[in-house]
Amino acid sequence: MTSATAPLWPDGAGLPTRARLRFRAWRRTRPFWGGLISVVGGVPILYFPYAHLTLSGVTIAMATTAGAGSLVIGLLMIALGVSAWFQPATRVFCGIAVTILSLISIPVSNLGGFGMGLILGLLGGGLLCAWAPLKEPKPVADTAVDPGVAMSVPAQATAAEAVAEPAAETVQLPGQAAAVDQPAVIEQAGDVE
Repeated sequence: MTSATAPLWPDGAGLPTRARLRFRAWRRTRPFWGGLISVVGGVPILYFPYAHLTLSGVTIAMATTAGAGSLVIGLLMIALGVSAWFQPATRVFCGIAVTILSLISIPVSNLGGFGMGLILGLLGGGLLCAWAPLKEPKPVADTAVDPGVAMSVPAQATAAEAVAEPAAETVQLPGQAAAVDQPAVIEQAGDVE
């Protein structure tokens, strides 16, 4: 039994267990980790241009004219990460957009939020593009096989090949086709009247 075929929750499970298992089932049907990393990557890009950092009693203000650009890039990365959760079909678009926005944040937003937002944005965008939904498992057909008539695996393979492949047609060259199509003429040595 795999996690895809396991029951949703065991019998007698409490509310916290059912909520955790329901969240797990929801998380596995969408690009959750790529969206989460994209959201977290947008926060430093959004935060650092507006923050007043204090180091050893010295206040450092990073406010620049690029503050509006950082605001737009950070909010878009957060919005794209969340939209990939609720619209998994848009995951490739969201992944490419997050990757491009994190690269644009290098010159616009203090080296992409001092590299933190840049690296998280590239990782999240790659995970969003790479995610694919699980395929439904194909049901295995139960074939009744008589144990006395069971064939070995190589015999089954050759039997399947014989059924799958039609008989090979012979190809004749143009000169050969003429000789086969014409009736043989037998001349008798003697009088022909």
